[in-house]
Amino acid sequence: MKRLVGYITSAYPDRNFTIDLILAMKEKGLDSVELGIPFSDPVADGPVIEEANVRALQKGFKFADVLAITEAVADKVDTLWMGYFNPFYHRGMERSIQEAKELGVSGFIIPDMPYEESLAYRALFDEADMALIDFVAPTDSKERIAEILKDAKKFVYLVAYAGITGAEKKEDLGDVIGWIREATDTPVYIGFGVNEKTAKEKAKDVDGVIVGSAFVKILLDEDLTNSQKIAKIAELSGKIKELINS
Repeated sequence: MKRLVGYITSAYPDRNFTIDLILAMKEKGLDSVELGIPFSDPVADGPVIEEANVRALQKGFKFADVLAITEAVADKVDTLWMGYFNPFYHRGMERSIQEAKELGVSGFIIPDMPYEESLAYRALFDEADMALIDFVAPTDSKERIAEILKDAKKFVYLVAYAGITGAEKKEDLGDVIGWIREATDTPVYIGFGVNEKTAKEKAKDVDGVIVGSAFVKILLDEDLTNSQKIAKIAELSGKIKELINS
């Protein structure tokens, strides 16, 4: 069965809402949650997730919110931390990894950390038995993919197109997926531009999808109550999970 990873911005509008939302999504088929750590300059993210980051920070987001949310959900749904390098660096990578391990986090997704820079921290993740998710882009060569994925763990994050999250661009990924399969047996999940309209097609040759902006767009809809937001996002989770497996 193909798997669904859902990105949610932590603690917007508050930590209890995020906990309730994740558990509701799990009930509808969510396999893993990508718990987004709000940051002022989310360079890989499009305007929807960027806006959610800004609102969470304006509401006083603290790293303690991520810890509390993780403690509440990680034993119920596979949990990854998605954040930019700066907050982890200032907190301390060793400290961040140790906190995550103690709370049951299975991996980190750090989109602005180039592979070469990640090598300095790989041993820390290995010691914690935790994955540092590797990214592959459509612009990567066969040789580059083999190098990036030689120690890949948990899943490979295949970026559907060059650019930022939330767009609906389309690229032919056949060769890239083939090169990934040659380089590793690690499952391949595709992200960027995955929603209820595109999920079925994008999931065709991979093992799972990563959905962010489609969920966060609902999160930002101020015409909905919090309960309505949770219900609508959970329903969308179920719909996408069904689509990618149909």
